Amino acid sequence: MIPRYARAAAADIWSPQTRFSIMFEIEAHAADAMAELGVIPKEAAETIWAKGRDVVWDAERIDAIEREVKHDVIAFLTHVTEVVGPEARFLHQGMTSSDVNDTALAVQLSRATDLLIEDVDLVLAALKTRAFEHRMTPCVGRSHAIHAEPTTFGLKLAGHYAEFQRAKERLAMARFEIATCAISGAVGTFANVSPQVEAHVAQKMGLAVEPVSTQVIPRDRHAAYFCALAVVASSIERLAVEIRHLQRTEVLEAEEAFDVGQKGSSAMPHKRNPILTENLTGLARLIRSAAVPALENVALWHERDISHSSVERGIAPDATIHMDFALRRLAGVMERLVVYPENMAKNLDRLGGLVHSQRVLLALTQKGSSREGGYAAVQRNAMKVWRGEGNFLDFLKADPEITLADEELEALFDLGYHFKHVDTVFARVFGEQA
Repeated sequence: MIPRYARAAAADIWSPQTRFSIMFEIEAHAADAMAELGVIPKEAAETIWAKGRDVVWDAERIDAIEREVKHDVIAFLTHVTEVVGPEARFLHQGMTSSDVNDTALAVQLSRATDLLIEDVDLVLAALKTRAFEHRMTPCVGRSHAIHAEPTTFGLKLAGHYAEFQRAKERLAMARFEIATCAISGAVGTFANVSPQVEAHVAQKMGLAVEPVSTQVIPRDRHAAYFCALAVVASSIERLAVEIRHLQRTEVLEAEEAFDVGQKGSSAMPHKRNPILTENLTGLARLIRSAAVPALENVALWHERDISHSSVERGIAPDATIHMDFALRRLAGVMERLVVYPENMAKNLDRLGGLVHSQRVLLALTQKGSSREGGYAAVQRNAMKVWRGEGNFLDFLKADPEITLADEELEALFDLGYHFKHVDTVFARVFGEQA
């Protein structure tokens, strides 16, 4: 993660101070439960909270201790002892490092996902507003990037809205799966720490209990989480690529807002480039890059090893911080997107009515023509238009194999025909009130 692509709200979740505060809470809540069970004195648990609750943990001191002991949790507990005093000896009773690290990571990922879900809501709001604004704005639909048939810009955006609804659901499910606590001790047997301690910590930290931890929380949960982020990143990129294509000079149906004082090129003063959506494409690649190492983290040796640890210290903050930044940027792009309906209409007419070829084919079959014969006749006239030889409708009217009256042919070129079910689709996506 670099500051250029990080918002403070997301970066703070992964700061050393936040992590140490979470680790302290886990240890202190565990101490409370142990005190209730009579494992440690209640006075010790109270002192731990009293002396540690509002502490700003000294990250540099913890790092210095770790350089000596070569163990992150021991370094943290040593510093806690320096702050809390003798009662700190009652911390971490029967617990192991993974109990603290895995549970803390679950809290951080849960908080990060809450932020991402808020971000998706901003994207959804922007898409909904613009979809209704351009519900009946005609534009050409493209397949293989080539003109196909008419659609509306609102329908395009409605499709992206539906996709980001699914993205929100994926993130909610990913959060549900990752928000898991494990306080089960060495190799996960609870030999030296009661399952009641785990249940108490889970409840206090807003997590579910891991049914079977093998000293670590099973990494299939984390793999599913980062794969969910990867899918959402691809949804971001799909919309970003659409905007980039629409902003091409030869198309120019929509473009990113260009602010007063903004410069597009260091060499060419005329340039207005889709820099934000290009940036989103790049960020999507970074986010997706977390999926494969997360999948590879699933297979640990026996009850545990730490081959996953170094990976997660990188991908967890990077992927969530980049995702937060990307979603906020995407929401801003869509809120301020400049749309050119007149260019959409011009592009739609660019092939002189070829976008209505299917209607002509279907009408011919209704008149008794074979599909093969009708297809050949329509295609023959369409290819003349592709070669720039004239107008599609004129060619059709002059072709004796086109067994449709002139007025019938003209009726087949009605643009509104293609939009008769727009309201049905909107109702499916936005609800019946649409």
